[in-house]
Amino acid sequence: MTSQAPETWTLRKALAWMSADFRQRGIESARLDAELLAAHALGCERIGLYMDLDRPLNEGEREGMRSLVQRRRRFEPVAYILGRREFYGRSFQVSSAVLVPRPDTETLVEKALEWIDAHACRRVLDLCTGSGAIALSLAAERPELQVDASDLSAAALAVARANRDALGLSERVRLYEGDLCAALPEGARYDLITCNPPYISDAEWPTLPPDVAEHEPALALRGGAEGLDFYRRLAQELPAFMEAGAGVLLEIGWKQAQAVRALFEANAAFEALHCFADLGGNDRVIRANRRAG
Repeated sequence: MTSQAPETWTLRKALAWMSADFRQRGIESARLDAELLAAHALGCERIGLYMDLDRPLNEGEREGMRSLVQRRRRFEPVAYILGRREFYGRSFQVSSAVLVPRPDTETLVEKALEWIDAHACRRVLDLCTGSGAIALSLAAERPELQVDASDLSAAALAVARANRDALGLSERVRLYEGDLCAALPEGARYDLITCNPPYISDAEWPTLPPDVAEHEPALALRGGAEGLDFYRRLAQELPAFMEAGAGVLLEIGWKQAQAVRALFEANAAFEALHCFADLGGNDRVIRANRRAG
C-alpha cells in the first residue's frame, strides 16, 4: 500500500482557510484581514499575493501565518499585529499604547486643514495625541505650521515620537507629557486646537467589540459616566490657550453633538459652533471659535 502524499498548501488555499476561520468567529473584515496578515507573514505587499496564488507554501511560511492567525483569533486588532496603520495617506507606527487611527478621524484633519488655510494659522495644538496621527498629518500637509502635541501617556508619546522622527518632522512638532494643557509652555497660545478625547460612556463600554474593549487603551477611550468628562474640561480650560478668534475642533461620538455643543455654548468665550458629519453621515466633529473680543 502506498502512503498518501502530504497535503499541499498553496497561498490560495491558505487565504481561503484564514478567511473562513475569521468569518466563523464573527470577524466582519475576514478576507481583508487574511490578506493583510498573509502579506505580512510573507514580507510582501498585499497586491503581491495575487501574483503567485498557486505557489506551494513552505513550512516556515505556514508557521508564520499560523502565529498571526492565533493573534487575530484573540481579536487583537490587525493594526497592532502589523505594527502600522494607514491614516490620511501616510503609514503610522501603532502599538497597544495608542488607539488605532480610524478613517472617521480623517474628517477632523480635513476640517482642521480648511481652518488653517482660511485663517493663515501658524501655531496648532493637538491634545490626547496618541500616535500623533492628527498632529503629524497637519504638520506634514502644511509645512508652515509649528505644532505642539500632548498626551498623558508616556508610552503613547514614545509612539508619537517614533512617527514624528520617521516623517522628518522633529523640528516642527514638539511633544509634551501631561494632562491636556498642563505640560505646555507658560504663555503658549494657538491659532487652532484639535483633540480626539476619550468619549466612550460607561453604558457604551460593555457594547464595544472585543477588538476595542480588550486591546485598545481604556485611558484613551473611556470618558466617564456620560462620555463627556473631557469635553467639560476642554470647554473650561481651552480659552486660556487660544488666540482671539482661534478655533477648536473636537472629535465626538455620533450621539454626542447636542451635549457637547451645550457645554461650549455655556462658556461665553466661545461662539459660532458648527457640527460636521463623517463619510458615514454621523455627527463626528464639533468646531467652536474663541470670541475675538
